[in-house]
Amino acid sequence: SNSFDVFIRGEEIISGAQRVHIPNVLEKRAGECGIDVNTIKTYVDSFRYGAPLHGGFGVGLERVVMLFCALNNIRKTSMFPRDPQRLAP
Repeated sequence: SNSFDVFIRGEEIISGAQRVHIPNVLEKRAGECGIDVNTIKTYVDSFRYGAPLHGGFGVGLERVVMLFCALNNIRKTSMFPRDPQRLAP
């Protein structure tokens, strides 16, 4: 994928990517990784026969709030923070 990250004050707040959409590249990389191309044929063919280019990104809203509010811990931005000691609200 063509990937990117956005950082603010040393903290990652957004990650995104665009899928590789070139069938020959997908088949070559699958072979290099030991993946039988026949097992992903329908996926590769979707790009060969017209699937549009696509990608996306995700925003870590709690991280943005933590940085915006100058908080020292991301747990302070979550209504129900989770950790090994707290698995239920």
